[in-house]
Amino acid sequence: MIVTIFVSDRDRATRFDTEVLGCKLDFRFGNEWAQLQSDGTTIGLHPASKESPAGIKGSIQLGILVSQPIQQVADEMKAKGVQFLGPVVDDTQVLAANFEDPDGNPFYLAEMKQRW
Repeated sequence: MIVTIFVSDRDRATRFDTEVLGCKLDFRFGNEWAQLQSDGTTIGLHPASKESPAGIKGSIQLGILVSQPIQQVADEMKAKGVQFLGPVVDDTQVLAANFEDPDGNPFYLAEMKQRW
């Protein structure tokens, strides 16, 4: 499965996804496409257009499961300039922290409270 994110500045989005989120860049096709990998998920970055604008809130939210304590990961991301949309939330089985990429696309960190 490929998750496509429409972005206003593909270079900026690629830097954010690789340097902040830790994704690996697979390849780049000029200014039209960048393909990244994150724990088995393929992410495609595509330039935004009038028909597919960047940063549509509520259309899709990408979650990133963390293997370290969520507060530690959030603090490391904050040091890189990421602004979270509130504190870490305890939702019974998972700890979650919401943030946005530079285009306003919604993301969240998730730490499972128990192994299944």
